Amino acid sequence: MLNHQVTNDKNSLSNTTPAPAAPTLFPNTFSQFSEESSDFNLKSFVGLLQRRAMIIIGVASVAMGGVIYTNFKQVPIYEGSFQILVEPVNSDSEIGKINLENSNFIKQTGLDYESQIQVLRSPELLRDFVKQIQKSYPDLDYGTLLGNLSIRRLGQSKIIQVSYKSDNNRKIKSILDPLSDYYLKYSLNKRQTKLRQGVQFVDAKLPEIRTRLGQLQKEMQMFRQRFNFIDPQNQSEVVSSQIQSLAQQRLTINQQLIAARANYDRVQRREEQLAILNTAPLYQTLIAQQRQLDTQISGELTRFQPDNPVIRTLQEKRANLSPIIEAEAARTINIKISEVTDLIKKIEVDNQYLTQVEKQAQLKLDQLPVLSRQYTEILRNLQIANESLNRFLAAREQLQIEIAQTELPWELIQAAFVPQYPISPDIPRNLMLGFVTSSLLGIGAALLREQTDNTYHSVENVQDKLGLPLLGSLPFNKNLVRNQSLNPIRTGKDKEQEVIVDPLVISDEVPDTSSRRRSRSSYYYGQGSFWESLQVLYSNLQLLNSDQPIKSLVVSSTLPGDGKSTVGFSLAKTAAIMGKKVLLVDCDLRKSRIHKLTQLNNIWGISSLISSDIDVNQVIQKMPGLNDLSVITAGPLPPDPARLLSSDKMSQMMDYFSENFDLVIYDSPPLSGLVDARLVAVNTDGVMLVVRIDKTDKSAMKQLIDTLKASPINLLGVVVNGEKFPGFGYNYNYRYSSYYYTRSNSN
Repeated sequence: MLNHQVTNDKNSLSNTTPAPAAPTLFPNTFSQFSEESSDFNLKSFVGLLQRRAMIIIGVASVAMGGVIYTNFKQVPIYEGSFQILVEPVNSDSEIGKINLENSNFIKQTGLDYESQIQVLRSPELLRDFVKQIQKSYPDLDYGTLLGNLSIRRLGQSKIIQVSYKSDNNRKIKSILDPLSDYYLKYSLNKRQTKLRQGVQFVDAKLPEIRTRLGQLQKEMQMFRQRFNFIDPQNQSEVVSSQIQSLAQQRLTINQQLIAARANYDRVQRREEQLAILNTAPLYQTLIAQQRQLDTQISGELTRFQPDNPVIRTLQEKRANLSPIIEAEAARTINIKISEVTDLIKKIEVDNQYLTQVEKQAQLKLDQLPVLSRQYTEILRNLQIANESLNRFLAAREQLQIEIAQTELPWELIQAAFVPQYPISPDIPRNLMLGFVTSSLLGIGAALLREQTDNTYHSVENVQDKLGLPLLGSLPFNKNLVRNQSLNPIRTGKDKEQEVIVDPLVISDEVPDTSSRRRSRSSYYYGQGSFWESLQVLYSNLQLLNSDQPIKSLVVSSTLPGDGKSTVGFSLAKTAAIMGKKVLLVDCDLRKSRIHKLTQLNNIWGISSLISSDIDVNQVIQKMPGLNDLSVITAGPLPPDPARLLSSDKMSQMMDYFSENFDLVIYDSPPLSGLVDARLVAVNTDGVMLVVRIDKTDKSAMKQLIDTLKASPINLLGVVVNGEKFPGFGYNYNYRYSSYYYTRSNSN
């Protein structure tokens, strides 16, 4: 009956759709260095330098050795030079003033330095000098001389520097001295006589051009005075703007005229006149007096007869006041009508004036095309005359400058000397450049190696590439490696190093330098980032499904050597320390490791439990020092592990484990190429994959994830093992241990 129920549960679990992956618990806040991206940030670049330090140092050392050898084997080369002043230096002379004045044609000095340097290097000019120098150096020809000869202008100065290179410093001076004399003689022999003829031709043409220019300027002046014309475009814009403004003003005046006439008609009405009188102060005062008299008369009639003298006096006053009121009303109305009439007349006058001005402006606008054509023609002729005059003046000044230059010989301002120090090789500069180049070559080699590396190098890289929930990351620490060397757990051919994250083992091996004995809490918390990382991993597993906590999971990896057994064992110990009843089962029946990590005997194990009728309590072993942690080792290696793991007995045992323990962790073989882990995972809450930094193959991991997504196995997420540079040298262990240790002592 039990077997039948277990089989049904197994089939129903196999047909269940896998639970969706939980959201990533650690969002990626850093851009990563990847093979498909060329974006670098400081963290990824420093990580690259740390990972490939040996490659960088090796390549840089070889390249730097070649640079050093090359520099010290080179033949020293010397260089000497002399300098010639080819133009006069006198900023206060007439020539200097000409260069700073009107014409844009003469902004630079008269000498074309590029052309002059080519002439000094030409074979026609150096033919005689080569023949002369061959008397002392027969092997020196024009090609050899030109190959070592350098002629250049010193910046923007008027100095030409001639340099010569040779491995014999004495030979340099013996060549440059006669060459400087040769160039000075060349400057004296080259006088240009045709420049004076050019000056005479320009002087003959200048009066005619000036006369023509004066006539055109006078014609332009008269045209502008006659028509009050400045510029066609501006004039047209001004007139058009004026017409638009006048039209707008006339429209406004028309609106004002219409309003004034309407106001005049309104004043003629009786009701408007009454409204005007209501606002007239004097009229209202008289009305008030009349009302006051009426009130007095009414009051006195209650006491006296109508023929009483008092009443008659009051009635006379009222009768005298009525004509005054009527006269004041007529005067007020007439004043208002006069104001409106005067306003209408003023607006009509303004309207007539604006109409006349608008007609004049329109007439002026109609004449603009004719005036513009005349103005453009006069202006074009004037510009042509001005340009002709400027060209002739510039040519004359240029000719005068060139005449002055050719009449003044060149001057040797620095004679050749025997150089004492070589210019090549420049050992300090070459060594510095070689160091920089060697470093760049080393970094380039590291980058090339990085491109061919198919492993993960950081937690962020794992997140970007896999797209799976990151359950936690376990940092790398030298203390762990030292502890591993003190407690070897590998024998035979299995020599691949694996990061062991085991707080208890580390605490036993690393000596305590504190003067006071640590408490129990300090014993655990003192492990710093490792203990915290395990806590985070355990908490994330519990938070994956808030409705139904995870009670069983398989810890596996892509290939051997990723640290799955160590991670599973450390997670089990962490959960036990956190107060859970934990069972760690070694389902790796091909290459078991849990008994080595726990240092427990492997006489009986899961293989014995499945293949025989042995009692389960005989197989379960308690972990020394942790009563809440139980372990089932692999036991004797069977001939067919897959058959045992897929048996009904295995399913029954897994159900029994889940009922009697808070958390069951199964350590299984790698998933790639083997079916063992899949057979176990189908009866658990999911699989947790371990990814080893600088070890796990990306392609194999990607292929494995694609396969698992198509299977009924729930993929919980990944754990990064062996993160080497979590803080770039910051001592996390010291930070955590100091905090918790201080806290525990204070308590």
